[in-house]
Amino acid sequence: MMVSEQKIKMQLQCPMPKLDFDIITLGHGSGGLLTNRLLDSGVFDLLKNDLLDKRHDGAIFDVSAGKMAFSTDSYVISPIFFPGGNIGELAVNGTVNDLAMCGAQAQYLSLGFILEEGLTMREFWDVLLGIKFAAEQTGVQIVTGDTKVVERGKGDKIFINTSGIGMVHPRADISKARVQPGDKILISGPVASHGIAILSVRQGLEFETSIVSDTAPLNHTVMGMLDLFGDRIHLLHDPTRGGVATVLNELARDVRLGIDLQERSIPVLEEVSGACELLGLDPLYVANEGIFIAVVAAEAADSVLEYLQSTPQGNSAAMIGTVTDEHPRQVLLHSKIGGKRVVNMPVGEQLPRIC
Repeated sequence: MMVSEQKIKMQLQCPMPKLDFDIITLGHGSGGLLTNRLLDSGVFDLLKNDLLDKRHDGAIFDVSAGKMAFSTDSYVISPIFFPGGNIGELAVNGTVNDLAMCGAQAQYLSLGFILEEGLTMREFWDVLLGIKFAAEQTGVQIVTGDTKVVERGKGDKIFINTSGIGMVHPRADISKARVQPGDKILISGPVASHGIAILSVRQGLEFETSIVSDTAPLNHTVMGMLDLFGDRIHLLHDPTRGGVATVLNELARDVRLGIDLQERSIPVLEEVSGACELLGLDPLYVANEGIFIAVVAAEAADSVLEYLQSTPQGNSAAMIGTVTDEHPRQVLLHSKIGGKRVVNMPVGEQLPRIC
């Protein structure tokens, strides 16, 4: 079943309950009766599980002995609904993916809402559906959280914080310290789709074909990769804000090595490439939410790439570059027409409020 069909099925199975209020008011953040009615009618019922049902300020759970990973992030995207997803889906996927980049399978998430007075219950319910859908897709449980309401004009509808904890894969050894000359750089899918999807809605732009965000969970793909290749995966990173260029510049700086990129190998959807050209944007600097960069041992690179291309999330994966001891701390792009140029760290934010 396609992802869009699964979302529609969930919406039909989870109709919005009948309420005696249509918008969020300051009273819904008071901690009293209105707060309880808001949470009871949405969060607790829709996202129910044994741990969340305890309705405590925290969650108590057993974990297997072993190495753990922990991550937290806040989501302030504008607009909160965009082609391919919404802020709720993005928040769950984002933290699950951050843990996956540590080589960990997310198990439990906290969920913090800052709601703006005037947010409609229809909008809040649709965000909750996005959270429920993403949680089911990733296999993570929402186990605790918090809700606050701020005055109209102070919150831009809704901000979300998610914190997550997960078990590190027993074969994972993810560290910049393990990156060495000769390592190959792989990317799991086309770049720049998320940023251009957001920009198209924000600016009211219309293109010949629809451009949708690539927001997606990466944990299943990463865990499968670690099952097969273990410590031959030296580093993982998702190129969100600042895009591929920022991630690779940070890597080159931190490991004091150079990176050679092959422009011809970098996957970009044709419609996204056209939109970037029209808007004067370089796809390497545009945000992504459903792809990752893997730095892998040279002898395993072809096999890792073959695996990625066999997965639903990695069928457009490509080998895009090599780590080198030449030109240390620089990312050098070998262009399609045979030239070379330095890919610098971006100055400022190309697209603010992107995640």
